[in-house]
Amino acid sequence: MSRSLASGIFLWVRRIGFPVFTCFFLFFGIDLLISAYRLNDPFLFVMTFFAASLIILISATLLLGFIIRVFSSSESSKDGGTQ
Repeated sequence: MSRSLASGIFLWVRRIGFPVFTCFFLFFGIDLLISAYRLNDPFLFVMTFFAASLIILISATLLLGFIIRVFSSSESSKDGGTQ
């Protein structure tokens, strides 16, 4: 397997794998946030609510970063790599 083929495969694994991974945690955070409202203990509710909010915030930020990086790299390749 040539070096350029291996780097190309790694590039597509990064472009597809990381956003799928962050989408999983985004949906996990949303599910955790919904389940926090079913808790009866106020302390557990607050802790679960803020934990779910943090998971959602980090996952959404990473997903947005991956999307921006993919679109910016595709636009720069159309322009011939000039910035």
